[in-house]
Amino acid sequence: MSSEEVMDTKAVFTALFDVCEENAAFFSGATKGQAGDAAQRLVDAMTTIQEHARSLEPVITGFAAIYHHFDFDPHIPANGYRSLVKVVRCCLLHIIHKGRYITSNRRSIFFRASHNAAEMEAYCSALCQLRALLYLAQRLLHDNSHGNLFFQEESGLSQSFLREYASMHKGCFYGRCVGFQFTPAIRPFLQSIAISLVAFGDNYKKHQSGIGVAASSFLTSGKYAIDPELRGREYERITQNLDVHFWKTFWNVTETELLSGLMSITSTTVKVNRALSVPPIPFDLPLVADPTHTVTVSPPAAHIGLGPVQMRLISYELREGQDSEKLLALCRSEGGQISLSLGLKPKRHPPSPWLVLHFHGGGFVAQTSKSHEPYLRSWSQDLNAPILSVDYSLAPEAPFPRALEECFYAYCWAIKNHNLLGWTGERVCLAGDSAGGNLCVTVSMRAAAHGVRMPDGIVAAYPATLLTVYASPSRLLTLIDPLLPLSVLSRCLSAYAGTDPQVEKQVEKVSTLSMVRRDTALLLRDFKQGASNWIHSLLDRGSADSVRKSVSEASLTSPHTDPPVSAKLSEHSHGKGSMKSQTCQDLGTHANSNVQKNVSETTNHLSTTTANHSSILDITLTPESKPEDVSFFLCKEVDPSVSESFSAVAIPPPAGEEDSETPREFPDGFEPLRSEQLAEMSVQSSPIVRNPYMSPLLAPDSMLKGLPPIHIVACHLDPMLDDSVMFAKRLRDVDQPVTLCVVDDLPHGFLSLSQLSRETREAANVCMERIKDVFTMKDPPPEMRKHRKLERTIQKPSSTKRDHIQLSQVTVLEEEGVSVGEEASVVDEEGLAGFYPPTKSESEKIPA
Repeated sequence: MSSEEVMDTKAVFTALFDVCEENAAFFSGATKGQAGDAAQRLVDAMTTIQEHARSLEPVITGFAAIYHHFDFDPHIPANGYRSLVKVVRCCLLHIIHKGRYITSNRRSIFFRASHNAAEMEAYCSALCQLRALLYLAQRLLHDNSHGNLFFQEESGLSQSFLREYASMHKGCFYGRCVGFQFTPAIRPFLQSIAISLVAFGDNYKKHQSGIGVAASSFLTSGKYAIDPELRGREYERITQNLDVHFWKTFWNVTETELLSGLMSITSTTVKVNRALSVPPIPFDLPLVADPTHTVTVSPPAAHIGLGPVQMRLISYELREGQDSEKLLALCRSEGGQISLSLGLKPKRHPPSPWLVLHFHGGGFVAQTSKSHEPYLRSWSQDLNAPILSVDYSLAPEAPFPRALEECFYAYCWAIKNHNLLGWTGERVCLAGDSAGGNLCVTVSMRAAAHGVRMPDGIVAAYPATLLTVYASPSRLLTLIDPLLPLSVLSRCLSAYAGTDPQVEKQVEKVSTLSMVRRDTALLLRDFKQGASNWIHSLLDRGSADSVRKSVSEASLTSPHTDPPVSAKLSEHSHGKGSMKSQTCQDLGTHANSNVQKNVSETTNHLSTTTANHSSILDITLTPESKPEDVSFFLCKEVDPSVSESFSAVAIPPPAGEEDSETPREFPDGFEPLRSEQLAEMSVQSSPIVRNPYMSPLLAPDSMLKGLPPIHIVACHLDPMLDDSVMFAKRLRDVDQPVTLCVVDDLPHGFLSLSQLSRETREAANVCMERIKDVFTMKDPPPEMRKHRKLERTIQKPSSTKRDHIQLSQVTVLEEEGVSVGEEASVVDEEGLAGFYPPTKSESEKIPA
């Protein structure tokens, strides 16, 4: 901790003590009556604030001395401990500001003592709860491994955090103090969101039509606008107890024609805005290792059966192929029309060498490309490139791995049909925010498993890389975040994992059209299952040498394959008869296979695996990475001096309470404010959330090696900041190209707010600049790709070696004279051998 920081921290607490002491002394002498009641409230609030501050000062100073050990590097100071301290300091500065306002205006006849007392009481409550969060962070520092931001267990400390969240008071952060930690430019918007949400929740399920809900919400919003305390209580009730379907409905308000029309008026005008529906037809793509061989990309089929993949093509200029009959045949009626001028044939620009493939955010449960159109249109103009945004199916109706299947299919389709998109097929960048950032990474991992072309880069904005309930310091911010409360976050993740208890209730409430879709999906499933069994029975009769390897076999023997899975069945079985999907095949168990067996043994094992697919391909059997398979604990050796500084800050649980059913989490003499109603928090978790394709942070090193350059743009005050920091560290530790940029004072989801303020526009431009970096980065010759370098984004120029990250890209070892069916082995750093077979499609003819 620098001397400037020490002095600054001291100055903040000194100013706080002075202003509280001075105001408390003044109002202690106030007269009796109504003004006297408000004066007494002010005295009590000032006194309580001073008590909290005395306990907070040494804790803040202690954290400031050690939190730099958790940064990505010295140039990028960001982690959950820093964020917690930053939020507490921000609260203290707000109290100082309001205290000085009271000092300057308390003698005025226009001074509203009662209003100012309510303001100080709200910030006093906020400071009390923040003090509780710092205590929990100290516990995390004590119980966690050195250098790790996550407590990698769902029991123990993580369960304690869930229990505390369920009972702690949060209304103060949704009323007068809403968004106090963010930039002032977006606080009015957050206040409007809070008012709209509680009014919407007040009328939820009272009206059948969306218009009725909107009208009633408008009429009832006034009382929440003038009563912040009531708004805070209602916001807390809604976030704690309403199901994921409420959040789907509320977040999709921006999809309505009125709001989307208003956003279109203020957005960049584009020549092409087409909503596409791509039919579920399998196709072939060439293998990177051997372009003369191909792999078959199967259409998505998980959970809801075969169905078209929805996309949106946005292009600032009309380019060749974008008005072709083949593309127009795929357009949905919702899509915007290609603009024509004076009835003449529009000018066609040549195809762009660049394409952005975009996956939107929304917690895997809400929103579409339409919600994200404003910044996508702007990007299309500034990048001079078409953008293809995928409208993947949403949970809980279509849980994992449906979204991943559709996004991967869309990626492969875009490569196959680049001429329809106004793209030459040269460079493609995957971009996404939040849930979309997760899909960018997992789609690339799946491309590596299939052996097809990898994207040239990934730009992930505040991505979700760990979908477990593991505790971390930044995730403590879910207690105060108005846009990402923990109860809402957990419901979204449970819906995506397929463990949401509300799913079965909602399935019963289906329309006639939904019933037809369901019956059709079941028919398709039965037909596909019967056909699959018939085909496999034929294949089993033939010679093993005549059977070409399938996509799933290629992934099972790929160096990027999943880690082994236990043969035991999961206790969290879904029991829904889900469609057996291609992704499930890729994730199928192969624990009994031995990578050191010869080719014929492997082929025989795979034949057995395929023949018994009905018992293997259940989605609940997806593999999970064990701690020993993952370099999650990054620091091996701990400096004794560092351990001493950690010990000075970390605190153990209160003595004698470890074995209690409700252990005490805080020191004697302190207890946070409690809520009147407990949150309905589900602590059950399925093993599926630890699947590498769901939580890429838990992927083994072999799956991370060879990924394209990844540019992560995170937020200092985002509850998911630690996901980005730890994922960037993991990529760096396996010599993968990665940059991390962290923006200040903005909330999770800033891309959707890009039109709101100068700060959000600048942050959106940071993401766009990272996409430009992917497109303009010089591609070295193939023989040099193992030693590429990518300049790290830093705040200050430096001539040290830390300015660059040494990159290494896993390349397929090719030997001359390898015949069809032979396998080239690739040995990783641990000496474990894997196989990368030259897989071909079933339709390919073997040359003579």
